[in-house]
Amino acid sequence: MEFGLNGKTALVVASSQGLGKAIAASLVNEGVNVMLASRNEEQLESVEYELAGLEKGKVSHIRCDITNPEDIRNMVEKTKAEFGRLDILINNAGGPPAGSFEEMTDEHWQNAFELNLLSYIRVIREALPLLKVNGGKIINIASSSIKEPIPGLILSNTFRTGIVGLSKTLASELAPFNILINTVGPGRIATDRVKHLDEVNASKTGYSREEIENLEKKTIPLQRYGRPEEFANVVTFLVSDANTYMTGSSFLVDGGKIKAI
Repeated sequence: MEFGLNGKTALVVASSQGLGKAIAASLVNEGVNVMLASRNEEQLESVEYELAGLEKGKVSHIRCDITNPEDIRNMVEKTKAEFGRLDILINNAGGPPAGSFEEMTDEHWQNAFELNLLSYIRVIREALPLLKVNGGKIINIASSSIKEPIPGLILSNTFRTGIVGLSKTLASELAPFNILINTVGPGRIATDRVKHLDEVNASKTGYSREEIENLEKKTIPLQRYGRPEEFANVVTFLVSDANTYMTGSSFLVDGGKIKAI
């Protein structure tokens, strides 16, 4: 299958580690020029060096706090200045704190809204003029909670589903410009975020993190956590020329864990 990605440009948000880094690596391997972005300058420099060593697509980076509108503008402007175009936008962000409804203050809600929903809105708005030039692909990374709420993650459950509404609405609005937009939700993928959530559950139950992980694996038909590169493979397909007719859809990469139809 021909992906047709060589020479295209992607902006991958929150790409200094975890799923974002895996997606960036997959795209670079396909010959995509990638702009990395996150708040951690040191990690970005390390990832840029690592991916540049693949000697496929070009790689650059910019420090960006995606809750800061000026940082977002600078991120998109640098992408244009470095590569002259934008074909692929990967919206991604770290997850909000775990906890129950009664534990969350107004500040928790506001911060989660700005990080996990408003940031996606702002990035898309800034990137649209570039994406409209040749058409393109937008992927909004969410969570498996878009199909089934996860206990103890009230903030994520609320704002991740908001991402689905955003994507579904924009699918119609952006179709005339040949821009396809989809949502992809990870299940239990072996990242630092999932490790942290396992540690939170361990502290509440008295189990060790390893015991929590083993219990979680038993709820997954494939009996294991996913690998970041497995998630990245799905995203790479969706932003490639192999996908020309799927937009406004939500996809889970969860090993079969979610039972919702």
